[in-house]
Amino acid sequence: MSKQSGVIFIGNKPPMSYVLAIITDLSSGKSNEVTLKARGRAIATAVDAAEITRRRFIKDLTVTSIAIGTEELPAREGENRTRAVSTLEIKMTKK
Repeated sequence: MSKQSGVIFIGNKPPMSYVLAIITDLSSGKSNEVTLKARGRAIATAVDAAEITRRRFIKDLTVTSIAIGTEELPAREGENRTRAVSTLEIKMTKK
């Protein structure tokens, strides 16, 4: 999870950990918008966390935008070409 307010980086934790982070960030009152950022295999967790939060906990939370992309990562040791990793960014706003 991130230190930056309004942005939550998704990793290897279970989706409910990120649901709690979303709810905490939105209830802090600083902003009514939160952004989930994920790449690679964590994309499925980001989608799960967004949907669980939207359907079960905060009914007036809407997805305002979804951005997809690809990042070029450097080659691992022993490999000689860069890797392409998918990225996803979900912005959600509370009405």
